[in-house]
Amino acid sequence: MVTEPTRLNEDAVLKALSTIIDPDFNKDIVTLGFVKAVSIDGGHVAFTIELTTPACPVKEEFRRKAEAAVSAIAGVESVDVTMTSKTTSAQQKTAIPGVANIIAIASGKGGVGKSTTAVNLAIAMAQTGARVGLLDADIYGPSVPRLMGLAGEQPKMYAEVNQLIPLENYGVKMISMGNLIEEKQAVIWRGPMVASALGQLLTDVAWGELDYLFVDMPPGTGDVQLSLTQKVPVTGSVMVTTPQDIALLDCRKGIEMFRQTRTPTLGIVENMSQFICPHCGEASPIFAEGGAQRLGEEYNTEVLAHIPLDIRIRENSDQGTPIVAANPDSEQAAIYQELAGSVARKVSIANSRKIEIPIVQANA
Repeated sequence: MVTEPTRLNEDAVLKALSTIIDPDFNKDIVTLGFVKAVSIDGGHVAFTIELTTPACPVKEEFRRKAEAAVSAIAGVESVDVTMTSKTTSAQQKTAIPGVANIIAIASGKGGVGKSTTAVNLAIAMAQTGARVGLLDADIYGPSVPRLMGLAGEQPKMYAEVNQLIPLENYGVKMISMGNLIEEKQAVIWRGPMVASALGQLLTDVAWGELDYLFVDMPPGTGDVQLSLTQKVPVTGSVMVTTPQDIALLDCRKGIEMFRQTRTPTLGIVENMSQFICPHCGEASPIFAEGGAQRLGEEYNTEVLAHIPLDIRIRENSDQGTPIVAANPDSEQAAIYQELAGSVARKVSIANSRKIEIPIVQANA
């Protein structure tokens, strides 16, 4: 019996592409609706793959697999794959018009490098082509302006709608109380005033269209954290900790706080996981080892990154030139870039109607 060769048509193209499985959703890209606009002109085949985020870590892998799968069809002479994205949001109508996802970067404890992590993560996400904003919610001790190279700058007012125009650097829109007061001025406010200020920074700013708005949270589990989850739908939190027990204790409290407010924990970042000697390059676990991994296992959540204590990250941060922006091809920047891909992946999963990240609870 002679098998009739596959005819070159749209069905054949879709059948070939259906062999490509998305590792997060465990379904093929055709079933997921990622394949768009298939066109065939003689032996030339063109189509679009629309992903759920521009920061998809397997984007280039999908491109290569798609080209190979369609090229194997009899009669195909060339393949043109266009990669696009449409960032998903779990909310039909968000509290901040145009903002698809709000992600809290939290720690529970100060001094663990949370703001440095938030800034480099935001810039790394913007480098993928995503539209990114960064809100410094640490009203008492704002550090993001200096980290972003925007210390001393003041946002202007968009008079027509009575909103502040966010400052921008490294492709990231940013607003902070630190840009509304003098850098040395202390904010001496009670809780209700802090909560009101956070509400204004969220909703009285002309953010425009954003795929991700990262909120750099202050230490603790108080008014700001509660106000954020009450005022706007938070897609999820990324918890930052160092490996030692005292930091893990406060990080655990932070996870519990978000759990009680029905906010998913997207994952944990272990910062200062090892000290990298600037002279010999030797790695030393000066803050102990494996703390974040144990915490992740306790709460059934993933450790998204292990970031070393590296003098180059610190120096660039102090200069207002974060390592991801100043040296994007460095091994230090690559860690944050991989983190951005992991966070984007977790957000896409959280926003999927069929696959949801559970509200984490401690294992018995």
